[in-house]
Amino acid sequence: MADNTSQTASGLTRRQLHERRVQRRSLLVAGSSTVAVLLALILLVPLAPGWERVKASFFDWEVFRQTFPTLLEAFLLDVAIFAWCAPLIAIWALVIAICRDVRSPALYPLRLFAMLYTDIFRGVPVILVVYLIGFGIPGLGLPRPWNSPYIWGSLALILTYSAYVAEIYRSGIESIHQSQRNAALSLGLSNADTMRYVVLPQAIRRVVPANMNMLIALQKDVALLSFIGPVEIFRQAGVFKSLLANFTPYVVAAVIFLAITIPATRFADHLIAKQNRQRS
Repeated sequence: MADNTSQTASGLTRRQLHERRVQRRSLLVAGSSTVAVLLALILLVPLAPGWERVKASFFDWEVFRQTFPTLLEAFLLDVAIFAWCAPLIAIWALVIAICRDVRSPALYPLRLFAMLYTDIFRGVPVILVVYLIGFGIPGLGLPRPWNSPYIWGSLALILTYSAYVAEIYRSGIESIHQSQRNAALSLGLSNADTMRYVVLPQAIRRVVPANMNMLIALQKDVALLSFIGPVEIFRQAGVFKSLLANFTPYVVAAVIFLAITIPATRFADHLIAKQNRQRS
């Protein structure tokens, strides 16, 4: 019987040649099925009775061209809100995760606070938190600029997303084997130093792909702040829809979001695949 590990004339083993043939066949089948589905959509959708009305309402090229520059400018506000929320979420979530991991009985109130925090903010929908904080706190009659919906809307996102990211951090922390903590303690490191120099560097690296997905979700949920006042891309698209009696501005907004989120999603998938290869 032939040895699967013996090399052929091409310098590859029989197993490697077989795997390449299987991969090429899989790519061919996937490409063919994708092309077939796209052709079916292109050919069949225009045959629907209401296609012309849908095309005029959602895919008007003139409206697309007219509204794109303004919507792209409005999207910069989404990017700005995301830019100042993301680092604050990362820091606050790490604090919550560390509080959740404390093991000293004297610090149990911190652990209880972290548990209640994550339970509450993961249990309440984001839009409800945005409404409660975005309308509730300015309703106290605070002077400018402390009544700004930008500030309190951002705070709502920070509080909510920190609860989710804290749980991701905690999963990374708990994935570090207890033997590493014991080894660090046996070398004379304190619990704080063990967390700082041994646990966190490994845990944070392990959860980078999962946190990338949370960043993608945050970029989209910034649009929820439009409900409390900021004129970002979603609110601006609504303004154009009312002025032009056409839904194409919403399609433009979707295209702009996809231009950002799809590359970020593929990068997150790349990180996950790379991490899986390293572990295997």
